[in-house]
Amino acid sequence: MNNEKIYKMNFSDVYTLLLNKALKKGRTKDEVDEIISWLTGYSRSQIEEILCQTVEYAEFFKNAPAPNENRFLIKGTICGVRVENIDDPIMREIRYLDKLIDELAKGKSMEKILR
Repeated sequence: MNNEKIYKMNFSDVYTLLLNKALKKGRTKDEVDEIISWLTGYSRSQIEEILCQTVEYAEFFKNAPAPNENRFLIKGTICGVRVENIDDPIMREIRYLDKLIDELAKGKSMEKILR
């Protein structure tokens, strides 16, 4: 899938996929929302508002109110690609979120996930 297709996906559709991944592994919606809030600076109420709208995935990250300055500490691979080596800034943000949700689904504690 090319980047443009990913960027144009509706955030609410992606959110549902991320949430289902976490729920299947016994994690909670609150944990998913906490991760998204930590990464982007959106409050939980802002996330809920965005879920009721049509917001493209790229726009969700471009409009993030306060991207966490520690997000650059996120390291590792997602889909066989090292997140810290992704040049495209929006795709890197998307993969940061993927990586954090993967860590959540794998059972890591929130303290370790939220560096």
